[in-house]
Amino acid sequence: MKVTHLTSRHNKQLTALFLCLSATFGHCADAQQITKLSLPDLETMMFQQSPAIRSATDAVQAARSAVDTARTIPNPQIEVMNGTRKPRPDNLNPQGNLKSVSLTQDLDMPWHRFPRVDGAIAGLNAAQANEQSFRADMRAQLRVRYYDLVRRTAENRVAAEDVKLMNGIHKRIELQVETGEKARFELVKANAELLNAQKMQESAGLRVRQARGALRALVGIDLPESFEIQEQPHTFAAPAPLNEVRDDVLKNNPELQRTRAERQQLDRKLSEEKSLRFPKFALRADQDQDPEWRSKRVGVAMNLPLWDWRGGPVGEAAAKLSQTENQLAYQEFSLLQSLEAAYQQYGIANAQVVALEGGIVRHAADALRIAELAYKAGEKSFLDVMDAQRVYRAARNELITAQFELASAWSEIERLRATSP
Repeated sequence: MKVTHLTSRHNKQLTALFLCLSATFGHCADAQQITKLSLPDLETMMFQQSPAIRSATDAVQAARSAVDTARTIPNPQIEVMNGTRKPRPDNLNPQGNLKSVSLTQDLDMPWHRFPRVDGAIAGLNAAQANEQSFRADMRAQLRVRYYDLVRRTAENRVAAEDVKLMNGIHKRIELQVETGEKARFELVKANAELLNAQKMQESAGLRVRQARGALRALVGIDLPESFEIQEQPHTFAAPAPLNEVRDDVLKNNPELQRTRAERQQLDRKLSEEKSLRFPKFALRADQDQDPEWRSKRVGVAMNLPLWDWRGGPVGEAAAKLSQTENQLAYQEFSLLQSLEAAYQQYGIANAQVVALEGGIVRHAADALRIAELAYKAGEKSFLDVMDAQRVYRAARNELITAQFELASAWSEIERLRATSP
């Protein structure tokens, strides 16, 4: 009975342990499934968490508040004076208190108000265009880092395959050397090839961690360190013809829109500075009270622009306006050059991907497989297998690099077009 009781208790303990392990591994599996993110998931996380993007949004809010400030009518100024009155020796009037009340309201004249408000609205448009440009840059950086991680992961995977292949060949040569079928020199070469493959795998692993860190730094600290990505195939829709995209980019690119809005803002600033040469007006009402009289006055006050003709502020605004116009011309030219370069890069990378996927990599893999079979049959030497493997490795790595360059060119074209919200 005692043995039966212990066995039952042990069975319960084993069952509980099994459930705990199942729950633990099940939880880990769920967590791994949750942290496997796609490119749209990463974009959503970045736009929700990035402090840099929130800072750009705050700049837009500040520009919107500046518009309200420009539209605000100035507050009136009230002045209250109180004192005493003493008779002069030859004055027979009685003593009494003196009181004076003055109210001044500055008038916001149209030639002052309209340029100021228009300049603030142009500043708001510039801030909104700057936010859109910043978001497009961040999205392009995220895409490049995402595809860089895909590239590094693929390189790490194929490096592991190379190590596995070299391990098999090394063991086979080691056995043949022990049985006397091969010379020890063959084993020395196999050792060198195996060490080289292991070194490349270690380097590939380090580059994967580096790419993961760069992607996490861009998305935010809420992205867990153990995240996984969904490796999407490199299939991109071919971009529209360059002639059609060029006009669209010149019209809708957020960087150009921001510079145009800044130019408009400086143009309104120049108009505002010139308008400040005209007089400013204010309504004024006064009331004086003394023991004998109570007087009321209403009038208009005006400042006279005799000495300050605002030569400095007008010249400064004109120079900044000219600077922005030159900057806009340079941006339009450089943007078209970048667009043409991105299209050329896309065409080159696309041609490489098509050629490599269409036959080069497949033929290199077939050559390697035939060399391995011939080596096992004793018809080829170890060096022949190594040569075939190098050719296959070079073609495969070239395909991975071409796929990354294709993705980078596509990301740059999308950044310049800025079609995404």
